[in-house]
Amino acid sequence: MTVTLAGYDFPICNDSPLVFIGGPCVIESEDHALFCAEKIKKIAEKLGVPFIYKSSFDKANRSSITSYRGPGIDKGLRILEKVRAQLGVPILSDVHSPEEATTAGAVLDALQIPAFLCRQTDLLVAAGKTGKMVNIKKGQFLAPWDMVNNVEKVLSTGNRNVTVTERGTTFGYNTLITDMGSLYEMGRTGTPVIFDAGHSAQSPGGQGKSSGGKRELIPVLARSAVAAKIAGVFLETHPDPDRAPCDGPNMWPIDGLESLLTMLVKIDMAVKGF
Repeated sequence: MTVTLAGYDFPICNDSPLVFIGGPCVIESEDHALFCAEKIKKIAEKLGVPFIYKSSFDKANRSSITSYRGPGIDKGLRILEKVRAQLGVPILSDVHSPEEATTAGAVLDALQIPAFLCRQTDLLVAAGKTGKMVNIKKGQFLAPWDMVNNVEKVLSTGNRNVTVTERGTTFGYNTLITDMGSLYEMGRTGTPVIFDAGHSAQSPGGQGKSSGGKRELIPVLARSAVAAKIAGVFLETHPDPDRAPCDGPNMWPIDGLESLLTMLVKIDMAVKGF
C-alpha cells in the first residue's frame, strides 16, 4: 500500500525513499513552531527527504495533572495552519476523540492516533472518515500482528491512507523495549511502517510526574529500524530539549538532526537499492 497526502507529490511506502515526520512534542507558541518547522524543513530539503511537520495541540495523556498540555485545539490548529501556509509543509497532530478527529481533519494533512487509543473504534472510524492520512501508533500493550484489526477499522471507511507506527513495548515498570521484528510483522498488514525513534527511547513516568528517557539510544534505534526497510522515521525534535515543557529526555536536538538524518538516508538508500 502506498499512502499519499493531497497536494504533495511524495509517496509514503516501505519501498519508497524515507520520509521524516518531526517537530516539537507540543506546540509552545506560534513563533516557536515556525522557527522549528523552518529549521527542520531546510535540513530535510538539503538531504532530499520528504518532511511532515508534527506538533501536538493537546497532549491529553500527560503523567501529571500539572503537566503542560499545549494551547488547545482552536489555537493549536491556527498555528499549524500558519506553519503550512508560510512554509509549504504538510502538518500532523494527535487526536483523542471522534469530535477532535472531525474538527482537526478539516485542517490537518494527517491525523495521528496516540498509542494508548489505538484500539478505540469510534476514534479510528472518525479519523478514517476525514479522508486524511491516519497514522496509528501501536499501543505498548499490543502485539504487532494485532495492528491489522486497527488498520481495518480505518479501511472500513474507504480511506486507504493509513500508516502504522512502532514506539516500543512495555517491558517492566517504566521501561520500553523495541522489537525490530515488529517492523516486519506490521509491514505484513500491507500498510507503510513508521518508526518512532524518540518514544521508543522513553521511560514512561520514569521521573515520577513526568517521563524520562535515554536520548543517546535514539540514533542506535533509528539506524536499526531504517535497516529493517521502513517507510519513515518519526522523531520529536527541539532546539533545547532539556528545557522543553514535555518529553525532553526523548527529544533530539534540532542542531544534531542533520547528521542523524544523513546517516539514516544512507542506510535507507543501501537497503532499498537506490
